[in-house]
Amino acid sequence: MPDDQSLPNLSNLSWEVYVAFKIFRKNCCGLDVHKTWIYACMGITDTNGRTEYKQARFSSFTKGLQKLADWLAKYDCNDVCMESTGKFWIPVFNILEKTCWVTLAYPKYTKPQKGNKTDHKDAKWICDLYMCDMVNPSFIPPPDIRQLRDLMRYRSKLTNIMTSEKNRALNCLTVSNLKLDDVFSDVFGKSSRSVIRYILEHPGETFQVAPFIDRRCKHPVEEIQAVIDGTISHQQAVKLRECLQHLDELEVHKTNVEKEILCLVQQYPYQLELLQTVPGFSGNIMTAIALISEIGADMSVFPSAKHLISWAGCCPRNDQSSKKVKSTRISRAGVYLKPLLVQVAIQPFTANADKLSAAGALEIRCQICDGRFLSMWAALFIFLGCPLPPCPKNLHVHNGRIVILASVAWIF
Repeated sequence: MPDDQSLPNLSNLSWEVYVAFKIFRKNCCGLDVHKTWIYACMGITDTNGRTEYKQARFSSFTKGLQKLADWLAKYDCNDVCMESTGKFWIPVFNILEKTCWVTLAYPKYTKPQKGNKTDHKDAKWICDLYMCDMVNPSFIPPPDIRQLRDLMRYRSKLTNIMTSEKNRALNCLTVSNLKLDDVFSDVFGKSSRSVIRYILEHPGETFQVAPFIDRRCKHPVEEIQAVIDGTISHQQAVKLRECLQHLDELEVHKTNVEKEILCLVQQYPYQLELLQTVPGFSGNIMTAIALISEIGADMSVFPSAKHLISWAGCCPRNDQSSKKVKSTRISRAGVYLKPLLVQVAIQPFTANADKLSAAGALEIRCQICDGRFLSMWAALFIFLGCPLPPCPKNLHVHNGRIVILASVAWIF
């Protein structure tokens, strides 16, 4: 380099890059919700397109949530967006939904950049995304449906716990060589429970099972007498007694929960009546109530049937790059709704299992496909308010796919 030339002084230069996004919401707020604290960032855009941010931190206690609502009202902010963080978002939603339009975002779509992440920056990032309309809101049912959903999910948990206890009780009988499950269709039915009760009250004693057996039992008394020729130890007897007592207590809890559920659904008699016309929902009213508790009774919240199917987690993902499909697995959404739809979809066919091949009735892809059509079917009848015509008895399996023949083509 010549002596009369030198490097330019770059210390006084500033490099700024402006990226222009269309702003849809001039006044909105993003919330980063934690267990104890809530970080809020409000973005206020003036007529010149310049955005001013206001940040604050609030406690997650009730008084802190009230201060948050007052802070939003002070700046006339009615649009709020937050992530669905565990159960911590529910108290915030319950307070703010009275005065604001609250958008609940799936955390997958609001992830900030790694390595440059703080609570305040997370709130600002959520605010920026929401300001530019880059956040898809999650479906939040009205308060009465949310209460019904909570009770129905608790009932499902009680059912799962009861199943676990039954398995433990069956293990006690199995290791004690009491093969009651070979001769009784329901080991915890009236006849079987009376036999188990006598065994626990008189351990090691030989007795005749004929007085305890109902006349409708399919297996002969001699065969039942042979399966109880076992010996239960003291430790297994204690475990079995506790399992049976726990089962009785869970049954009482489940009955009390179901009474409250039936009180909550009294305002949806017509929707329940419509759903029970769909094959698979007519057997137990709790099945129809479970569907209403998950999707609600207002189908206008879903723009189309495809949105409902996607929300239920019954559609394949789009994962394609360079003309190669990497994965078509269904999403993890609908952890309560998806199993319900699959069980209901195969229910009309389990009664005719002898007429169906195992591959046709139990193939997973077919079950998901039937759950997909079933959700569209049920939502359509709730939305249109029309009953389902009687379903023909001839049910067919074609190419491994279950086909329900119903005279509803005029609706579609």
